Amino acid sequence: MQTEELKAVVLDALADLKADNICVIDVKDKTSITDYMVIASGTSSRHVKSLAENLLTDVKGRGGKPLGVEGAAGSDWVLVDLGEVVVHVMMPAARTFYDLESFWQDGPDESASMVEH
Repeated sequence: MQTEELKAVVLDALADLKADNICVIDVKDKTSITDYMVIASGTSSRHVKSLAENLLTDVKGRGGKPLGVEGAAGSDWVLVDLGEVVVHVMMPAARTFYDLESFWQDGPDESASMVEH
């Protein structure tokens, strides 16, 4: 699956289960780890876990091969590594505390965008 298609599958999977505040950050010029960081919030620990599971199901169903999943047991923050796209599904408090959007953006940067679904 191509990177842009993978990103679209991720965004659709998150939107399907009503993820909050979905943000896509283009990090191609900032790290060699991945091309995109996708950050989304869930409304409860159960919702965070469900969002990550739905994402994995959709990606695998389209032939994608996730590289790893971290944090699924605690469900305050689940990281799904899809290679070209790394997804962080977080509770709002964890998202505010770690502030990944600011970390990956160097001041005003047009590479980050909020996604409305």
